[in-house]
This record gives sequence, structure tokens and C-alpha cells, in this order.
Amino acid sequence: MVRLLAFLLLAACSGGTPYFRDLPATRVAVNGSVFDVRVRGELVEAVRVNPQYAPRLGPVRERAALAMTQVSGCPILDVLGDAAVTVGVLGCDQTSGKKLLQSAVSSSNYECIDYGLYEGTSSDGGYQVFECTPY
Repeated sequence: MVRLLAFLLLAACSGGTPYFRDLPATRVAVNGSVFDVRVRGELVEAVRVNPQYAPRLGPVRERAALAMTQVSGCPILDVLGDAAVTVGVLGCDQTSGKKLLQSAVSSSNYECIDYGLYEGTSSDGGYQVFECTPY
């Protein structure tokens, strides 16, 4: 019974905020942080799902923006939130692919290498792993 309760609590952690909850998540790892990323309209949400000791928003913010960029294909104008849940504003129209404004969080200053799919031990199918370094 205790294991079932623990599983349900952990599953609820990555469910997303109410605005994004009914959308499927794309799991992405960037430089040691693992995010569930959901896109709706002009906004994108990244929920950090891995444990990290006392993360500050600063480094997590950049990783979340890179994860949002990888999933949405758009530059991210701004990222708000905390070290667990961040919301970004897309810098392009996804349907037309047209850039809207210059990105405040520039992923062009980073080079990201796609290390492929990480196959986890659970039945979630794994997730993409990226290592991103500034130029």
C-alpha cells in the first residue's frame, strides 16, 4: 500500500500545471536536468522531474530554455518560474515557423549534441538526452 501511495505521489509531480495538464509531455534531458516539456499556444512549460540537490533557478532556467527550444523548435523569449516548474514564451509561430521577436534566452549561444534516446527501466519509452555547451 505504501509503495502504491509513493508511486501516485511521484506520478502527480510531473503532471504539469492546470493550463498544460491535458497535453502529452516530451521528456528531454539537458546537462543533467530532466524535464517534461509541454507546448500550448505561445507558451511552453518545462517541469523538472529528476532530483537535484538544492538547484537554483539560474542554471536550471538556461537548461529549461534549451529543453523548450529542442521540443518546440522555436527560440524562447523569456522563462519564468522556479527550479521545479518553468514557463517560457515562444519566439515564433509554430504553425508558420515565422520568428516573432529576438530571443532573450539565446540558444544560439549554445551547441547542443543529441546523444539519442535514453532507455529507462520504466515503461515510459525513454527520453532524448542533450549535452549543451556555450561557445
